[in-house]
Amino acid sequence: MTLLDTLCTAYGPSGREDKVRQIIENEVGSLGVEIKTDPMGNLICRRSPKAARARGKKIMFCAHMDEIGVIVTHIDKNGFLRFTGVGGVFPEHIPYQHVIFESGLTGVIGLEPRRDQTKPLLLENMYIDIGARDKDDALKNVRIGDIAAFNRSASRIGDRFTGKALDDRVGCFCLIETLKRLKKNDNDLYFVFSVQEEVGLRGARTGAYAIEPAYAIAVDVTLTGDAPEAEKMEVGLGKGTAIKVKDSSFIAHPVVKDKLVSIADRLKIPYQLEVLNRGTTDAAVIQLIKEGVVSGVVSIPTRYVHTTCETCDLGDVDWTIKLITAVAESGLE
Repeated sequence: MTLLDTLCTAYGPSGREDKVRQIIENEVGSLGVEIKTDPMGNLICRRSPKAARARGKKIMFCAHMDEIGVIVTHIDKNGFLRFTGVGGVFPEHIPYQHVIFESGLTGVIGLEPRRDQTKPLLLENMYIDIGARDKDDALKNVRIGDIAAFNRSASRIGDRFTGKALDDRVGCFCLIETLKRLKKNDNDLYFVFSVQEEVGLRGARTGAYAIEPAYAIAVDVTLTGDAPEAEKMEVGLGKGTAIKVKDSSFIAHPVVKDKLVSIADRLKIPYQLEVLNRGTTDAAVIQLIKEGVVSGVVSIPTRYVHTTCETCDLGDVDWTIKLITAVAESGLE
């Protein structure tokens, strides 16, 4: 199993990122970085300049560890679990999917009979079947407030990778690989693996407040416009990394966006300019910390976001790593 497989299959819904954090800490522990976990649960890895005389800027790279999930709200007399979403859970994506709790307990999402097919699917008409005989039997294994993640293994489709939680374990993977490839740095680099992005960009806010970076780059997935009848968007799989211009809550600072484009052009890294109509990233809150942070985003084009079969191109992933590594080595000035 590769590192990306391991990251994507790990349990780690918002507020329960411990297992993912441990995987990342095990990977970067021998890379000569200072590592700490802050009170929110963010894993912060600092790579200081090797030259004592170097007085470069603080640059923060950020990718979130958490994934969407579901939380138990009620257990009925027959032992079925009612739930609501943790993060952006879309009802049409989840019927008959498998879920797993932190304890290892698994279940399947069932759907009440739809007598009126014209009405939209609702989470309130779904339940989790854990194989319990009744409520007392269910209570031996689960409690109100327990959180489950979707449970699916990752796989390859040609040069593409598909699985759950690519959003944003692939961003975490890119930051880990950047740390492994990094040969030099004159700037003070912070690699932040943040928590609770899916429920309000929470970890990135506190992490950036403590670090006070001069510049920040979030690394996350973005939607694509290359599937049949997809929303029109000039981003597709296999065409390179994506450099964000704007999304629903963020406008990239031109200094960062132009520098990313310049580096990509110089190194002949394929890239796409991204304008995302729906959705945002940790950069939306990082840019607002204290007096403001000059911020940008590098994105991995991904189909079927917030499903259990998110799909990206491994070539785009490698180009993303190369661009981030170049930024980490050369800076943004």
